[in-house]
Amino acid sequence: MDNRMAVREFLASRRARITPEMAGLTLFGGRRRVPGLRREEVAMLAGVSVDYYTKLERGNLAGTSESVLDAVARALNLDEAERDHLYNLARASGPSGKAQRRPLQSGAVRPTLQFMLDSITGSPAFIGNHHMDIVAANQLGYALYSEMYRGSTRPANHSRFIFLDPRARDFYPNWELAANTNVAILRTQSGRNPFDKRLADLVGELSMRSEEFRTRWAAHNVRRHYAGTKIFHHPVVGELELAYEAMELAEDPGFTLTVYPAVPGSPSDERLRMLASWAATERIQDLADTPQPQGVDRP
Repeated sequence: MDNRMAVREFLASRRARITPEMAGLTLFGGRRRVPGLRREEVAMLAGVSVDYYTKLERGNLAGTSESVLDAVARALNLDEAERDHLYNLARASGPSGKAQRRPLQSGAVRPTLQFMLDSITGSPAFIGNHHMDIVAANQLGYALYSEMYRGSTRPANHSRFIFLDPRARDFYPNWELAANTNVAILRTQSGRNPFDKRLADLVGELSMRSEEFRTRWAAHNVRRHYAGTKIFHHPVVGELELAYEAMELAEDPGFTLTVYPAVPGSPSDERLRMLASWAATERIQDLADTPQPQGVDRP
């Protein structure tokens, strides 16, 4: 991915969303040709020269100090995820940007991680990688995402499912939120790993095949995604409202464990029990392990 272009578009998009009134600036008349702040106004708010900020917004973050990055983040009113993204872009701009301290995992998990997943019996749980693949899951995890395994591509991929599979619009009652969140996570990952070819290939594929993805990718939104609530509509058991907790695995960089507990005693808790019974009867693990021929649906 072109890091300089990513820097330019990210900073320009954040600048465009802030009005002078939001920044506490006094206007003295005259028409403005830009919807948000001017470069000179961001420079003033950040305490740097206009020439220096212009250099930054042209994509040259190499050698920028933390104090300047913090000042720009404050001037642009960046949230925590956006600030982290700015730092990642700056890191990738430096001479050591391509170096990674530890290689990122993307394929099969260690046996002990699968043992851990299998020991979680009351909630769906899965391990994903930074390419949005599901690389391992427990039985309930595979059952929850059974719609993703009705196609022929393995590993199952959240992004391809959301943007390329029409089933996703039924599976996610709030499809717009799911789509926005997915792209924001991918954009965050691209800032962390700008030289990851598989990630770049995925973004390129989705950009070519989905206008919905392409529009969202151009917005340069990023987010953290570690806890919250999601609503699914499973074709077998109906609506599931589940909390989620996501944890990056320190010993396996690039892998994230996500668990979806239901509130005890809630309708979703009862439906998870129904889902577990269905998964055992249908041998849902076999569906996950075996790609389905194109055009062939399974229950």
